Amino acid sequence: MKVTFEGKNNNGFHYAVRDAVNEYFTSNSINKNANGKMVFKTIIFITLLVGLYGLIISNALNIYVMLVCAIALGMVQAFIGFNICHDAIHGSYSSNKNVNSVLSYLFNVIGANAYVWSISHNQIHHVYTNIPDHDGDLDVAPGLICLSPTQEHKPIMRYQHFYAFLLYSLTSLSWVLRKDFKLFFAKQIGNTNNYKHPKSEYFNLFFFKLVYYSLFIVVPLIVLNITWWQFLIGFLAMHVAEGMVLGLVFQLAHVVEATDFPEPTNEGEIEESWAVHQMHTTADFARKSKFATFFCGGLNFQIEHHLFPNICHIHYPEISNIVKKTALAHNVPYNDNPTFSGALRSHYRSLKRLGHR
Repeated sequence: MKVTFEGKNNNGFHYAVRDAVNEYFTSNSINKNANGKMVFKTIIFITLLVGLYGLIISNALNIYVMLVCAIALGMVQAFIGFNICHDAIHGSYSSNKNVNSVLSYLFNVIGANAYVWSISHNQIHHVYTNIPDHDGDLDVAPGLICLSPTQEHKPIMRYQHFYAFLLYSLTSLSWVLRKDFKLFFAKQIGNTNNYKHPKSEYFNLFFFKLVYYSLFIVVPLIVLNITWWQFLIGFLAMHVAEGMVLGLVFQLAHVVEATDFPEPTNEGEIEESWAVHQMHTTADFARKSKFATFFCGGLNFQIEHHLFPNICHIHYPEISNIVKKTALAHNVPYNDNPTFSGALRSHYRSLKRLGHR
C-alpha cells in the first residue's frame, strides 16, 4: 500500500527547524554545499584510494604489508562512499549537477552502483525510514537478522546479537557481487515499484561492474607475484574491513534502543508528519567526536542528514545544535548517543531484544 504521513498538526516543527537552519546559512553568508574543508577531505580520500591501490599492485611490498594495505584500502573505500559519493548522489556536494554526477561515478568505481543507491536510499529509505516492509534497509539478511519488531522471527535469531556483526562484514562483498543486480532487476523495493530504468543505466550497471572486477580481481591476479589463495585472502580482508565499517555506521543510525519502527494503519497512514517521523526513527552518535565526524562523512549526524539531505555534511556539526534546540522546543525527541561505543552497545542490546521476542 502507499504510505502517507498524516500528522499535519506536527508540521510546526518542520517549518520551525527549516526556517532556523536557513536563517543560519543566510545570516552567516554560508553556502550549503561543499567548502574548502570538504574539498580537502575529498582530495585526501581519493589520494589514499589511488595511493594504496598503486602500492598493492606495484609488487614492491611483502605479503604481510600488502595485506595491511588491502585492509586499509577497504576502509578507505567505505570512507569515500560516506564522505564523497553520499553527498554527490544526494546532490548536496555542489550546486553544479555535473560536479555531483562526476563524483557520483566514484561510487561505481569502488564497486557499488550510484543509480541503484539513489533509488533504494534517496527515494525509499529517506522517505519510509524504519517502516517495516517499506524501508529496504531493514532487510539486511532476511531469515537471519531481525531489525524490526514486525519482521518474521526464526529461532536462530535469538543468537543474532552474536553473529550479526559477522554478517555486517559481508556488506560490501554482497554489494559488489549481488545486491545491485538484485535491486536493479527487482520489480519492487519494499512496496515501491522499480521496473522502469533508463537504458543508459543498464549499460552503466554492467560496464562499471566489469571495471571494478577488472581493477580489483583481474589486474591483481595478473600483476602480483602471489598465489590465487593469497589473493583471495587479501580480497576478502579488504571487503571484511569495508563491510564492517559500512554495516556498523548504517545500523547505529536507525537500529538502537531509542528509535521507533512505526507501522502504518490499514489505510497506509503514519500518524506523525514526515519530519517528526524522522526524529522518532533516527539517531545521532558521537556528535562531539571530530574523528567520527571526519571519517563517517557526517553520518553520525543522521538526524540532520535526514532532515536536510540537500545540505553538505560538512555543515552538520554547526546546525545540529539548532536542530536539537528546535526539537526540544516542540517536544519532539532528539535521539543522541554521545559516543560511538555507547551507540554500539545500544545496537547490540537492540539485536538481542529483537532476537528474543
